[in-house]
Amino acid sequence: MLTSIVGINWGDEGKGRMVDLLSEDYDVVVRYQGGNNAGHTVINEKGKFVLNLMPSGILRDTVVNVMGNGMVIDLKHLCGEIEKLSAAGVKISENNLKISDKAVICMPYNVLQDCLEENRLADKKFGSTRRGIGPIYGDKYLKKALRMGELLNMAKMKERLKDILEWKNLTVEKAYGEAPVKYEDMLSYLEEYGGKVKKYICDTGLYLNEAAAEGKKIMFEAQLGALRDIDFGIYPFTSSSSTISAYAPIGAGIPNRKLDEAIGIMKAYSTCVGEGPFTAEYFGDKAEELRKAGGEYGAATGRPRRVGPFDVVASRYGCRMQAASQIALTKLDVLSYLDEIEVCVAYELNGKRIDEFPFPDALEDCKPVIQTLKGWKCDISGCRNKNDLPKEAYDYIRFIEKAVGCRITYVSVGASREQYLIMD
Repeated sequence: MLTSIVGINWGDEGKGRMVDLLSEDYDVVVRYQGGNNAGHTVINEKGKFVLNLMPSGILRDTVVNVMGNGMVIDLKHLCGEIEKLSAAGVKISENNLKISDKAVICMPYNVLQDCLEENRLADKKFGSTRRGIGPIYGDKYLKKALRMGELLNMAKMKERLKDILEWKNLTVEKAYGEAPVKYEDMLSYLEEYGGKVKKYICDTGLYLNEAAAEGKKIMFEAQLGALRDIDFGIYPFTSSSSTISAYAPIGAGIPNRKLDEAIGIMKAYSTCVGEGPFTAEYFGDKAEELRKAGGEYGAATGRPRRVGPFDVVASRYGCRMQAASQIALTKLDVLSYLDEIEVCVAYELNGKRIDEFPFPDALEDCKPVIQTLKGWKCDISGCRNKNDLPKEAYDYIRFIEKAVGCRITYVSVGASREQYLIMD
């Protein structure tokens, strides 16, 4: 059984919370793309955890966790994450953490370049997390990146590092006017932090193929959502990797395998971190009220998230891009304070109603078409069965389900692992 857990919208939908919940029934959890530019917040009996690089299955003692070849890995950040988890009593060893030898290393000069470019762009910036993700994916496709497997042969890596730095400093010095990146500093960085994680590096593609052949259940965990995909998102305000479910076997190292299920995660309302068009966005007091009710601040950056009503147009498109076979709807409880709940059911573009997500450059000219539903005005965090829900909450779920054209299977009504119910 191969299942992907993917974001339907702009990211921050609650994927980590659902991976933590569902991973009880899986043997392996794989992160297949992205870096430490987003975070998955998980709350369970062990505490509250913000995971940027580690698969969310790391909080299950029986799960093997894989960091796939599609990822870009900041070594220092990874070491810090391992240390924090270990200090909290999470056991991490070569038996439950495996890092692809083909995953790419996000270097300090990638972070530097990311910051320099965002500063240069000023008010035209992309809203980067300034963690080097765009530059390192660029280096990967220019074939100027270092891979995790090279840490196992430092003699050869040293020569490649010299060549790469000679090339990279052309940009750092001559384009941005900064002091050159020193070879000695980068080598020291690789030896210090790379040395701590070498024991986890292996051919994860081989491991996953063998696991699949043995009938083990494998879950693929995505970062961000469909609208941040490099090809199908709100380009250029996207991530630099493929966030869609179809990429999961490739980014994991088993392109010969096919998914059985794609579980899409979306919130009961809309949130967005970073720049770019966001048609249904709230502003002012209305936005701040929803932001506070949902605790909408970025797990990786702490930035206040942009918020708005549920967006049917964007979500229907996201379900299609992710080939979602079922949906987990998160944070339904957050809407309990509202007398009436707004839903963006369509867009208006140049005076014409549109129901399909348009090419990104048209989004800035789109206006939301709003429909209002009755709120339930009571605490639903204790509901554990669909029959426990007030009629208005149940009707809201079914309205969303019909609008996006995909069945809603799971509904979360709180942040803790047990605060959810199953629809049928």
